[in-house]
Amino acid sequence: MTLWLIFFSIVIILLVFDLSILNRHAHVISIKNSLYSSLFYVSIAILFGLWVWYSLGIEKMSLYYTGYLVEQSLSLDNLFVMALVFKYFNIPRKFQHRVLFWGIIGVLVLRGIMIGLGSLLVSKFAWTLYIFGIFLVLMGLKMLFIKENKKEIQHNPLLHFMRKHFRISHEIQGQQFRIKAPHPKHPDKKVTWITPLFVALILIESADIIFAVDSIPAIFAITTDPYIVYTSNIFAILGLRSIYFALDAVMARFVYLQQALAIILIFIGSKIFIIHLLGLKEFPPFLSLGITIGLLAGGIGFSLWKTRKN
Repeated sequence: MTLWLIFFSIVIILLVFDLSILNRHAHVISIKNSLYSSLFYVSIAILFGLWVWYSLGIEKMSLYYTGYLVEQSLSLDNLFVMALVFKYFNIPRKFQHRVLFWGIIGVLVLRGIMIGLGSLLVSKFAWTLYIFGIFLVLMGLKMLFIKENKKEIQHNPLLHFMRKHFRISHEIQGQQFRIKAPHPKHPDKKVTWITPLFVALILIESADIIFAVDSIPAIFAITTDPYIVYTSNIFAILGLRSIYFALDAVMARFVYLQQALAIILIFIGSKIFIIHLLGLKEFPPFLSLGITIGLLAGGIGFSLWKTRKN
């Protein structure tokens, strides 16, 4: 219980500091500030890993860092979705942080529920890990060999549903998620409208749930410890969203990142079968961490080298 209290205390302090001090007023977050913010969150995540080492041992620390890297890697695709959503609704950069901030609040709750259900499933039915493993290998092969066509935002069924059942204002109303405005058929009566900012938030949250279908099995294939699973997920998401404004300018250069992520998924998914075939008690945590770092660094490095002239 003490470990959980320490973790949630850190997260709450970070969120309060972010909203009430760093980004109290709407402003455009520069690439420089985004990099500083990301460095800060990465430092916090690394220090927390050292706390895990002190509290739970060096193997748990290694599993935490592996989970952190895998979650950050798999969530990079989510940045592309965020960029598409913001571009589609023409949301100014100075208002984008508010959407991302409240998106993190939603992630804290939704990931907690999904990880809790996953832990319950794994504890009751150990063979679930083999299902996760097969799923990850198949997903990795799909990413490696099948070029997926991204659907346009306007064809999103959730957006369709919201447009049909809610009143959505056409204009951005500052940082507001909802406003009071005249009824479309009764101008003398004021009713509640939701703004494009709120629609963007819902679409980004739904995208996170979809991406969690990959990342949750991946982290459970690394470790079944709920504390390591949840903390590594949340710190990765906190750090990733802080660097969004910097990565938004260079995301197009990560042309081979998908292949690297695909190989990481295949590796993680196959670990449980390798353990079974070799009769090992567990896959060496530090070897797993080293391979994950090597694959991710290789994919990013090769991408930047191939696109250096661009």
